[in-house]
Amino acid sequence: CSGPWPPPGVSLFFIFNLPDLSGSIDSPDVKVHISGDSSKDTTATTFLRQRGYGWLLEVEEEDPEDNKPLLEELDIDLKDIYYKIRCVLMPMPSLGFNRQVVRDNPDFWGPLAVVLFFSMISLYGQFRVVSWIITIWIFGSLTIFLLARVLGGEVSYGQVLGVIGYSLLPLIVISPLLLIVGGFDVLSTVVKLFGVFWAAYSAASLLVGDEFKTKKPLLIYPIFLLYIYFLSLYTGV
Repeated sequence: CSGPWPPPGVSLFFIFNLPDLSGSIDSPDVKVHISGDSSKDTTATTFLRQRGYGWLLEVEEEDPEDNKPLLEELDIDLKDIYYKIRCVLMPMPSLGFNRQVVRDNPDFWGPLAVVLFFSMISLYGQFRVVSWIITIWIFGSLTIFLLARVLGGEVSYGQVLGVIGYSLLPLIVISPLLLIVGGFDVLSTVVKLFGVFWAAYSAASLLVGDEFKTKKPLLIYPIFLLYIYFLSLYTGV
């Protein structure tokens, strides 16, 4: 910086006797008052609990069972249904299936699906047949159940309902064959008898146990007639 020092009009005494301006600035002691919603909440909570209304503040914990899949909630086991279908369609003991599971572990949705499917393929413009097939399934199973109990069998209505429903599968299997051989009366009759015997054998082998002894024909015969009636509803007779 050029120019005379000290500046004109400023004495050296004044420059060297300046007050000491060094130091630190203290931060002001500021107190922030927060009007607490939390304190109000605490007061309200205490008040409600003292008055016996603490249950209003309780939060219900989620039950893990409420988050089950829909199929599990409806008690539908697709693997179990598939296994039972195989047991009914292949009733020969030599195949090694545990066929008693169809009787000992009854379910509702599998037989209902089979009955509804049989009803669908039996329509042919006659919509009343659907209600008839379901009615015959329910009351026909009830008749077989009552007859089995009278003869000394140890079965429940749910077991009979499941076995009769699943055993409609052979009639579903032969339905495409009937469409093919429908013009040949003799061959069509043979296919129908084969389907009825197949269905009746599948049901009777599960429902007619050793406890019936010499009374087995008394239960096998009405089962056979029941599937003849089911087939007649399919063919429109």
